[in-house]
Amino acid sequence: MKLLVIGSGGREHALAWRLAKTPGLQKVFVAPGNAGTAREHELENVPLSGAEELADFAQRENVRLTVVGPEAPLAAGIVNLFRARGLRIFGPTREAAQLESSKDFAKRFMLRHHIPTARFVSFTERAAAHAYVEQQGAPIVIKADGLAAGKGVVVAGSLDVAHAAIDQMLPASGSGMTSGDHGARVVIEEFLDGEEASFIVMVDGRNVLPLASSQDHKRIGDGDTGPNTGGMGAYSPAPVVTPEVHARAMREIILPTVRGMAAEGMPYTGFLYAGLMIGRDGSVKTVEFNCRLGDPETQPIMMRLRSDLFNLLEHAVSGRLNLVEASWDRRVALGVVLAAANYPATPRTGDPVSGLPASTDGSHVFHAGTSEIDGRIVTAGGRVLCVTTLADNVRQAQRRAYDLITGIHFDGMQYRHDIGHRAAGR
Repeated sequence: MKLLVIGSGGREHALAWRLAKTPGLQKVFVAPGNAGTAREHELENVPLSGAEELADFAQRENVRLTVVGPEAPLAAGIVNLFRARGLRIFGPTREAAQLESSKDFAKRFMLRHHIPTARFVSFTERAAAHAYVEQQGAPIVIKADGLAAGKGVVVAGSLDVAHAAIDQMLPASGSGMTSGDHGARVVIEEFLDGEEASFIVMVDGRNVLPLASSQDHKRIGDGDTGPNTGGMGAYSPAPVVTPEVHARAMREIILPTVRGMAAEGMPYTGFLYAGLMIGRDGSVKTVEFNCRLGDPETQPIMMRLRSDLFNLLEHAVSGRLNLVEASWDRRVALGVVLAAANYPATPRTGDPVSGLPASTDGSHVFHAGTSEIDGRIVTAGGRVLCVTTLADNVRQAQRRAYDLITGIHFDGMQYRHDIGHRAAGR
């Protein structure tokens, strides 16, 4: 049996690593993969990225199931293409992926289906956006409408920062950060106070299987300071997601979303990620939707998963998620991202990576932005590695992860020293 994972980041490394434990597996292909997946037993990188060539490959190799990691191919319609060719694939269609590929679509969808979220207004004109911000004041949230690799959100604590974000996302030329064919657009939202958590589920079009809760750290600096990034670390479970919060998220956000997408003729299949803002009163609002697993949340979630991931995916693509449950390691998993010099602006690449530790039952280093040149692993992206550990509690997981990091080196390496601080203080 052969499987295919599409993508090259830490999320895809973790997915492929977990799938490689499937009984009776022949091979997990990773397209295009990275230096970490190239060195994993039973994983094989294939240098492909185009949807048509990936479909050709899956057909030629008789791939049993394809799993899509990143958002860009989903937004471009790779699931539509695979299904049209009779190939089994797990992920949302282009139409359903609008929940992530367009912030404006997602907000209007939530409004139609009474899903709790922040108040918002969308703009395509800079002058109107600036005027609205002046009227509302700060703090306020500015979001690019299209895909922006996790960095299209600015939580502006001052009007100057808000205006600068608008100018960046709605440039005078009209070529802003957008993935659609229409002009650039920004969504401006009220600032929500509370604690944010990641709520990720599997969906088969009708049935929902929740995964373990998790929480990531989006800002570059210790103490949640500095600009937003794609994520500097994560841990699972997230204590802030209490049984009551979990029930509210399912009842008020996840199930209405799945039902709403089906009612609008876009049945949702795939991983669905709801970013939750949890208020001090236990209220839950939707910060955003992602149409795939989070990164770096996937790394600790896959470390904790004890069920056969392939079996869960088989039930999902067959529309039978209601017949399966996921089991989890009771321990805490925590991952610390090691980022390249100059990240998140223009990351430097080509720096040799040394000191990578061997994997153990309780630790694994997942690669993201790496490649192999002349037998050496070098940096090839902003987020380079995710050092992930399992332990009985958060503090032990922290110690294990940071102990491993002391032996790893590449020039300009930067990372946060407080991943898991919210959970450690509980």
